[in-house]
Amino acid sequence: METVIILVFVFGYLAITLEHNIKIDKLIPALVMMAISWALISLGVDNFSQWFDSANHSLMENFGLLPHEEKMHLMEETLLHHLGKTAEILVFLLGAMTIVEIIDYFDGFSTIKNAVNFNSRRKLLWMFSILAFILSAIIDNLTATIVLISILQKIVKEREVRIWYAGLIIIAANAGGAWSPIGDVTTTMLWIGNKVSTGKLLSYLFIPSLLCMVVPTFIASFLKPFKGTLELQESDGKPKNKFSSTMLFLGLGAIIFVPIFKVITHLPPYVGMMLSLGVVAIFAEVYSNSKFAISEVGSEEHSSGASHSPVHHSLSKIELPSILFFLGILMAVAALESLGILFGFAGSLQESMPMLGTEFHHEGVSDLVVLLLGVGSAVIDNVPLVAASLGMFSEPLDNELWHFIAYSAGTGGSMLIIGSAAGVVAMGMEKIDFFWYLKKISWLAFVGFIAGAAAFMVTRAIF
Repeated sequence: METVIILVFVFGYLAITLEHNIKIDKLIPALVMMAISWALISLGVDNFSQWFDSANHSLMENFGLLPHEEKMHLMEETLLHHLGKTAEILVFLLGAMTIVEIIDYFDGFSTIKNAVNFNSRRKLLWMFSILAFILSAIIDNLTATIVLISILQKIVKEREVRIWYAGLIIIAANAGGAWSPIGDVTTTMLWIGNKVSTGKLLSYLFIPSLLCMVVPTFIASFLKPFKGTLELQESDGKPKNKFSSTMLFLGLGAIIFVPIFKVITHLPPYVGMMLSLGVVAIFAEVYSNSKFAISEVGSEEHSSGASHSPVHHSLSKIELPSILFFLGILMAVAALESLGILFGFAGSLQESMPMLGTEFHHEGVSDLVVLLLGVGSAVIDNVPLVAASLGMFSEPLDNELWHFIAYSAGTGGSMLIIGSAAGVVAMGMEKIDFFWYLKKISWLAFVGFIAGAAAFMVTRAIF
């Protein structure tokens, strides 16, 4: 039965990667493989010998000995737990996307767009890479990618050029997310799980993460798509909204407030995001009703439709297929995690790597295993891989291993477009082809990943 579930996952995964060839939207195979995987688990629950109780982070070896009713109850509890964890991410995303759309409604990104008064492709590349690196550490890599690609769409006219910039934004955003406890879901998991502390995370990972962004950007700046000048988007001639700058800073400030809210209240990030969305929405409604607002001048988009509410308008523009795709892929991976398949995979990796010489070892755990974890996070979602490593290794707080895992899982996902949340969102927003990214961007991400890993090994030796 486990083999069948793995096959369902593999075929579903293939359908997602071949989305453009088979002309079926990636959210469909994601939802189908999620539903079939859990249906197979439910029908064959008596055939499984072990079960990973994710709520308690424990692998139950005696699962096969339990009575049928107890197994079913445990399965339902686990499913509910995973749905809760997935919903936390999805609600957080919905909030972030809505705030970004509200900023856009007031033409807030024109403030950044107007700051771009040069048309050098190379300069623009460095600007976006540095912005992605800094923003992702503050507002998380996913939200930073949404914000920057929204700005990119307002600046760069040609899509062929824009997807190159989007590829480098993904690399920079994932690198920036790795050194901050709130920059990436996986780093946040290690931070909440008392495996890393903010100060040590910064001191260990800032330089490796910076190199992971700088090296690919430097190489890319010599490639053909980033040579010469760029045709910038023409101004649409609309009068600038009086509140555009206010809404930009209010929106970004509201997103930055989310981690602060989490530190103060210890509540999950989505609660703070909903509060931030509420506050931004209040200002949006007040400003749009103001007789000074120039929200709807010359905009058929804003004036058509029954409601002139900026919040309703923003919600109608959200990329819902991306949200459903996340639901499918995260819940399908949760099925593999629940059966202990990921732990088996990680364990066999650890066993097959013991005789690699001491230079690859650190306190009993092979560096190569952690590097392969990074490569693996490009193929399988990095969240369950880090969840698996939390159960696999028992090193204490701030052990170098946890920082290396945070780096590998955070930046390794850039090697494939579906390897990270930032990549999946960019794929949805710009309709980037899986194989185009594999051919053009993956090698740059790999070079950056290796450069950062080497830097980590050097800083580890110093510390």
